[in-house]
Amino acid sequence: MLLVYFVFVTGVILLAVGVWGKVSLEAYFSLAAEESTNAPYVLIGTGAIIVIFGLFGCFATCRGSPWMLKLYAMFLTLVFLAELVAGVSGFIFRHEIKATLDNVYKNAVKNYTSTDSKNPVDTIQRNLHCCGVYNYTDWNNTKYFQEKGIPVSCCKDDDNCSPETLKDLAKAENVVYTTGCFALVSTTMENNLGIIAGISFGIAFFQLIGIFLACCLSRYITNNQYEMV
Repeated sequence: MLLVYFVFVTGVILLAVGVWGKVSLEAYFSLAAEESTNAPYVLIGTGAIIVIFGLFGCFATCRGSPWMLKLYAMFLTLVFLAELVAGVSGFIFRHEIKATLDNVYKNAVKNYTSTDSKNPVDTIQRNLHCCGVYNYTDWNNTKYFQEKGIPVSCCKDDDNCSPETLKDLAKAENVVYTTGCFALVSTTMENNLGIIAGISFGIAFFQLIGIFLACCLSRYITNNQYEMV
């Protein structure tokens, strides 16, 4: 039963990490939809399946059924492979971020429109306290700036940002974040994906222990049955 409880807990952890990764990186993934990693989705699916099949493992252990325990070990093997996929995917995308994010973020700023209430550029600028790609003056080369100036999401305090101020780079320097978002976004994604990948590999290692123990328990029960006969 301790084995099943342990595997069940790892499933809950994977599910929680997957949801956290999906929520915390939502804005970044929406920018690079085609190049983004599926690691959080893999963890959510794997974690949910582990939690559900944990009941099967509990039933197999209580029944002391060798074939059920072997089936459970096979299931844990598939889970182990899924976790490896999530971990490798996270690490690979983690090191490809800067190569793909530069052009993606430049295009997002260039094609920016404030009509989208969930625009990822606004979300990133508010959350990371940054503005533009490399600095706030990047907005000067956009169509949006010619019409409305720098986006309000760059403002340190919305009450101090008037439309006239946002249309003047010299005046805006004192009321908006001047640091660019590219470096901050890259660092944030690298750190978060590193956490996701690390947890995936760590739990995958413990899944190997679970597979080994399930096989040992199945063999032990089988040997006892032969001795009784």
